[in-house]
Amino acid sequence: MEHKSLAQDLFEDMGRKVAEASAQQGGEDGTKVVDEIESLCMNCHENGVTRLLLTKIPYFREIVIMSFECPHCNFKNNEIQPAGEIQQRGIKYTLRVDRPDDISRQIIKSDTAIFRIEDIDLEIPPGRGQLTNVEGILNMVAQDLEQKQDERKTVMPEVYEKIQGVIQSISYMASGARLPFTISIDDPAGNSSIEPPTQLSSGKYSRHEYPRTVEQNAALGLGDAMPAEPMVNNADEDIVENQVYSFPASCPGCTKPCTTNMKMVNIPFFKQVVLMSTVCEHCGYRSNEVKTGGEVPELGRRITLSVDTKEDLSRDILKAESCAMSCPELNLSVEPGTLGGRFTTVEGILTQVRDDLHSSIFDTGDGGDSMDTATRDKWDSFFNQLSAAIKGEVKFTIVLEDPLASSYVQSFTAPEPDAQMKVEDYERTDEEEEHLGLKDIKTEGYEQDAETVQANGATTNGA
Repeated sequence: MEHKSLAQDLFEDMGRKVAEASAQQGGEDGTKVVDEIESLCMNCHENGVTRLLLTKIPYFREIVIMSFECPHCNFKNNEIQPAGEIQQRGIKYTLRVDRPDDISRQIIKSDTAIFRIEDIDLEIPPGRGQLTNVEGILNMVAQDLEQKQDERKTVMPEVYEKIQGVIQSISYMASGARLPFTISIDDPAGNSSIEPPTQLSSGKYSRHEYPRTVEQNAALGLGDAMPAEPMVNNADEDIVENQVYSFPASCPGCTKPCTTNMKMVNIPFFKQVVLMSTVCEHCGYRSNEVKTGGEVPELGRRITLSVDTKEDLSRDILKAESCAMSCPELNLSVEPGTLGGRFTTVEGILTQVRDDLHSSIFDTGDGGDSMDTATRDKWDSFFNQLSAAIKGEVKFTIVLEDPLASSYVQSFTAPEPDAQMKVEDYERTDEEEEHLGLKDIKTEGYEQDAETVQANGATTNGA
């Protein structure tokens, strides 16, 4: 099949790149292009050769390709390692595979990343780094599950049947016979990637950066810094609007002490929000976010704004972390959590989306030149259209859909209705309720539930 040859070519190309580079004598400065190291073969325990090659790949950055070959048993193995430093924030990619060409989308999975097939709740823990595609990584998962299946068939036939069903499902996904399905890669080190699709429809693709937890920093070897002093909280002191408060914190990037600034702002005809900014003088980490508060409303809110003039680009916009944003005319869709909470203008948020997406696709500089012409033309057309919208040269519609009703777009006619803006309240779906954890929250009647549970427990004990 065509997809199978694509996966084989991509995997074998790693070893081929190293072999071709090792045939060169060296670079212009006399340095070796490929380092060769004698190493132990884990298959026959004889000595083989590991070749290391530093290279760039599209949609990503520098990596080290490691190719091992044993002349005794002909065992071969290819792996990758990030050549750069640990990134300031962790990153999680999600891709819904719903088209045959999605099977060949490139994947970089570092040795610190967790890979998941969401539809069957299958998780692959951190391990070997891989440069492959969707089909390739699914086939590798299936091959790993195949190991010792013969033994299980004899000793544990029930377990064998369950695993065999999972293997069959994964094989159908890898061949494109079972669509759609969703995969994700969660990498606390920020050194993994999934190639983005050229059509960014709702729910198709998301790229979410997040600050690492203390445990994640410790696992990456970043937990040696002294913990920051706890913030002193004076319960009698009220927070004053527009006054900046500073308190010590730990940098999510390098774990060293830094400062977080906080300011409460009152947005007219909306609510109070908290602006938070963190800057680390040690590693250069920066983050700016906005937090909204208050009770959870009964309904979600959808705001639709028609951007017809350059003046509309200057409207203030608050996109909460729970909010999804889309621009149908620009083929743009931003999933909840992708940008975090942002308080800026229409022009500002589109510029940030463009810059973040552009850097994730063409981050390797000249490495992007290896992209095929058709794909490059699609991305160039997308970014040209987006840039034209940012300049006010084309009309478009921006839609904010927030199940927590915590997002806002400035009205030029407030408190009167704005003819260019439509605000709708809507019933949250069960999926949104589950995702937000609202199904697990009970604020009324919990005393009676507790008494019922206690009474049932006493009855059981008495019985």
